[in-house]
Amino acid sequence: MNLIETQGVALSPSPRSSKLQGAAAGGEPENDLPEAPWGQPVEDVLEDFGTTLESGLSEAEAALRLEQHGPNVLQQAERITAWKILLAQFKSSIIWLLIAVSGLALALGEPLDSAAVMTVVLINAAIGFFIERRAVQSVDALRSLGNLHTTVRRGGRTSQVPAENLVPGDIVLVEAGDVLTADLRLVESPLLCVDESALTGESLPVTKSVPACATDASLSDRTCMLHKGTAVFTGSAVAVVVATGMRTALGEITDLVVHAEAGTSPLNDRLNRLARTLIGLTLVVAAFVTIMMFVNGRGLLLAVEIGIALAVATVPEGLPVVATIALARGMGRMAKRSALVENMAAVETLGSTSVLMTDKTGTLTENRMVAVEYALPEGTVRIEADEERSRSTFFSGEAVIEPLEDEALLEALEIGALCNRATLEETPGQPSTGTGDPTEIALLGAADRAGIDRVDLKKRMPLEDERAFDPATKLMATIHARDGALFAAIKGAPEAVLETCTRCSTAAGSEELTSADRQSWLDRTDAMAARGQRVLGLARTRGDAPFEYADLEFVGLVGLLDPPRAGARGTVERLRAAGIEVIMVTGDHVATGTAIASEVGICLLDDQGNGEPELAIDAREIASVADAASSVRETLSSARVIGRASPRQKLDLIALHQERGEVVAMIGDGVNDAPALRKADIGVAMGLRGTQVAREAADMVLRNDDIASILAAVEEGRSIFRNIRRFVVYLMSCNVSEIFVVGAGSMLSGPLPVLPLHILFLNMVTDVFPALALGTCRADEGILREAPRPEGETILLKRHWRNIFSVGVIMAASVMSALGVAVHVLDLTESQATTTAFLTLAMAQLWHTLSMSGYRSHLVRNEVTENPYVWSAIAGCAALLVLAVYWGPMRRLLSLAEVGVHAWSVAVFFSLIPMSSVAVWRALARLRTESTPS
Repeated sequence: MNLIETQGVALSPSPRSSKLQGAAAGGEPENDLPEAPWGQPVEDVLEDFGTTLESGLSEAEAALRLEQHGPNVLQQAERITAWKILLAQFKSSIIWLLIAVSGLALALGEPLDSAAVMTVVLINAAIGFFIERRAVQSVDALRSLGNLHTTVRRGGRTSQVPAENLVPGDIVLVEAGDVLTADLRLVESPLLCVDESALTGESLPVTKSVPACATDASLSDRTCMLHKGTAVFTGSAVAVVVATGMRTALGEITDLVVHAEAGTSPLNDRLNRLARTLIGLTLVVAAFVTIMMFVNGRGLLLAVEIGIALAVATVPEGLPVVATIALARGMGRMAKRSALVENMAAVETLGSTSVLMTDKTGTLTENRMVAVEYALPEGTVRIEADEERSRSTFFSGEAVIEPLEDEALLEALEIGALCNRATLEETPGQPSTGTGDPTEIALLGAADRAGIDRVDLKKRMPLEDERAFDPATKLMATIHARDGALFAAIKGAPEAVLETCTRCSTAAGSEELTSADRQSWLDRTDAMAARGQRVLGLARTRGDAPFEYADLEFVGLVGLLDPPRAGARGTVERLRAAGIEVIMVTGDHVATGTAIASEVGICLLDDQGNGEPELAIDAREIASVADAASSVRETLSSARVIGRASPRQKLDLIALHQERGEVVAMIGDGVNDAPALRKADIGVAMGLRGTQVAREAADMVLRNDDIASILAAVEEGRSIFRNIRRFVVYLMSCNVSEIFVVGAGSMLSGPLPVLPLHILFLNMVTDVFPALALGTCRADEGILREAPRPEGETILLKRHWRNIFSVGVIMAASVMSALGVAVHVLDLTESQATTTAFLTLAMAQLWHTLSMSGYRSHLVRNEVTENPYVWSAIAGCAALLVLAVYWGPMRRLLSLAEVGVHAWSVAVFFSLIPMSSVAVWRALARLRTESTPS
């Protein structure tokens, strides 16, 4: 005898042959499973899968089917190994350019130059490897490692088997709390509620039943199916396995994830474009200077050495290291804000984001239901919670009311608390938590916040009997003893409750419920549903007659909602102020999504809950985003809320925005979000509530599930890019000045201003350390009020190149002037004159660090001058310069000479000219701007 009361008929083995019988018969097994089992009667499903309810499959048959269909496992995401992280450090074009320069130097007999450049490459790889490896290990720690087992009936015996050994046709026993490990067709179920939010985006538990659905029913509408990866909320059932592994709905989504092309990093693209520019510049400059020096009689060997040195000078060797360290610091700051980033470049990508697509349930909302409105015969009562959700205020119109003094409201609250199987736990100063159906927890919470003593309520009206919720009637009732008589509290679907009522409770007493009254209540129901609420009807019995769902007295309606997260609206408003378009893409109903979108500021609604034209779209009306007409695609691209979106549609929506030149970020937590997380330029998953599939598909994981961390990440990303641009301009200014200095020296007679090793010393020491310091500058206060950078914008714009070459010319002129003074005025030796020119160039580059503040920054007090690392870098490099001149081994290595105070004075004077010129130019530009009429 079955222990579970079945909704349907008793089932027995069918004499008709099974579609899977080939495996048992030892013949060639068929690979195709019966299609659309949700659209077939239970008897036919069992027959098609060659199984029986009483016995299930035999062990021998199960073994054959396991061999035929394979293990019940999903295709695993490719793990990020240490080798892959290491090799990824060498994918940059800049790195390959440095390796090429190092190889060229070695081939031409310059091992010191070659070793120095390769050292930079290896240091960059080591830093990137250890930082990214640590981030990957942190994300790995969030992944679930549990091994699931499933209760099955095989050969007439019930046992636990590993989930990977389930096969089509297995009879599975399901209980509350189970995580489903295969796609199942219900066979028996008195009452079953399943949480499918991770798979479909549906925010409420779904009631399941045995009767077949339409064969073309969508995933969320297959009420007789249980899907792999979802969890049983309440109830128990018997079901038959109809799909395993990659053939399940979860498997189909996993396949989308595997085949979705991961988005590329805008920063990597920009660095690669810069590298291509530098390759051309390197070849031209090195060839030109080598030829000019040889023509001017400098000697072939020296000309080649200088050419190699200029090739080294043209390429900013410090760029990869400085960029890596800047990104690593960003990762560290993000980790302190509870955001784990696996790939360093992903931090900067958020700074480039122009479109942010986000799921609703659990991302913008708290993923818990609360009562927000009671519609009563005499009017409507709103419930508004404070920011922490620990206290509530009840409003009738604009007036605050005391709920215990309003008889109609008090009765509705008590009915919701009585007709209830949930339990509630209260923590002072915190939102209430409970166990049971989320809707019933919300009703208990409303009664609690109204001040109803639930213990006293149960004493006054103890429970005598219960009618569990029936999907057929859509009603639930509890019968209580009250004042020596029986009293029934009823709740359910509004239309179902109204059908059982003949009277309505009003302030004047019990009045007849007319057809017009019923329609009025249904209209109020529709209006509440349009605001995204789940609406329940409340009723009670009249008199002491035996309870039946008839001749009841209607009390009112209650509207429930999954509330927005605290701070979500402020975060959305700041994101929009930063020029980022926020779009909600959810698997939930359009009305529910639009209501939440309105509350958090994604869109605006009028008093009737209606949005702007084409503001919200039901994705079920669009068969394929990719194949849609251009007008439909245009509408989709401008929509703010897209409801009932499938995983494939989310994927295509991201591709649609990317085709329009947008940098797209995606926030999600469910299995249904995973393909979109993978496709987006940066995917962000929730760490606490997020599924393992979502976390593995994402680039960033929020450990605290707080969407506000996204805003911090955007700020961090923009700050990182600005600092990268800042130190690239600095490095290129220094390198261009070296090119001009060597170029001028190659075309003039007399001592060379700098030697090959001098250039290498400048690039590896006096350029790198200030650049590292510039990479740590704080963000500008107005950085989140600026528009996102255009997708095609390069690191260096035309104005940056103009500044680079202008500063390079001024530096070169200053160095050549210092060289001329040293030779013709101070009458120094050739070696001392070269040393003076070298010191002038080195100090000019150090002073230039202070010119790297933003164009709108104060000339004296700004993000550069207030950065202690900048001053430390300048002081450290200055000390190294002194050491290079006066410490014998280093002086001999660099072919320098000791110089006196006059040479130092000349070097300091001419080295200050470039910084002073930039300061004067900025001051004049500021004056012109201030004097221009607005």
